[in-house]
Amino acid sequence: MEISGIISALVIGIVIGVLGRLVVPGRQHIGILWTIVVGIVAAFIGTAIAAGLGVVDTKGVDWIEWLIQIALAALGVAALSRVKVRN
Repeated sequence: MEISGIISALVIGIVIGVLGRLVVPGRQHIGILWTIVVGIVAAFIGTAIAAGLGVVDTKGVDWIEWLIQIALAALGVAALSRVKVRN
């Protein structure tokens, strides 16, 4: 993977993580670095799911892929926030 691919993955992960965090209601008890990590993981897993469904490459913006990624990020943020609250 080239450096531009890594930078792109980080930027997309930040965007996905922040959007996922905005979807979750209430206050989340995780920091911005955890949000970015959740976003990066959600972006990779969401892309794999979209590829499995055959919707990864569409004309224009890949809205279904983005929705899958944001939903996964929201689930990740909510789950991690609950774990942090219990500890």
